[in-house]
Amino acid sequence: MGTGDLLGVDPDELKFHFELNKQISCSMHLSNKTDDFLAFKVKTTNPKKYCVRPNVGIILPRSTCDVVVTMQAQKETFPDMQCKDKFLLQCVATSSTTTLNDITQEIFSKEPGKIVDELKLQVVYVLPPQQPSVVSEESEESTAPSLFTSNKDNMHTKEFPTASWQQQKEPENKESALMSRLLEEKNSAMQQNNKLRQEVELMRQEMGRRQGGFSLMFVVLVALLGSLIGYLVKK
Repeated sequence: MGTGDLLGVDPDELKFHFELNKQISCSMHLSNKTDDFLAFKVKTTNPKKYCVRPNVGIILPRSTCDVVVTMQAQKETFPDMQCKDKFLLQCVATSSTTTLNDITQEIFSKEPGKIVDELKLQVVYVLPPQQPSVVSEESEESTAPSLFTSNKDNMHTKEFPTASWQQQKEPENKESALMSRLLEEKNSAMQQNNKLRQEVELMRQEMGRRQGGFSLMFVVLVALLGSLIGYLVKK
């Protein structure tokens, strides 16, 4: 906790949990240690990079106030994650009639018999904790053997460039031969089926002709027998 004669500050440095392309905020807790009204102002060496709310204010006697500092999203990291930005917190005792518009830089000017508290705060970047990665460990394990086998694998590829190609094409050749054989068997079966159908049709026609001839001969025989019986009766 940073302390002065008038104002206490917690924490005594601004810690930002740094992440790229993301706004990050941290807060300061100010406490008035006196029985007077305190006017304060927050300044920084890099005003375009930070937003302070509130950057000026009045703290009642024996009261507290929170100040939020927001760092704009950063597009790149810094060498060794070291930051040279600094903040200056100024405060001075004032009257109860002081307003925010009255808090100018002149009010913090140092004069004989006037107490002005000034506290400097350093900016610190804190990296998020890194969790163990299972993928990275597996990649390291898989990379280690390759250091010993890469040359052997390359030699094998150069000496036998067609072996792997033949192994890849062999299943395709088997599939083509099987398809050709199935098509031939299908065509042969269709031809035999058509031939059988033709033979059945011929047999059906032949049986029809034979059945028709038998019926005609039967009718003729019946007619002849009838005539013969009539002739005998008449005799």
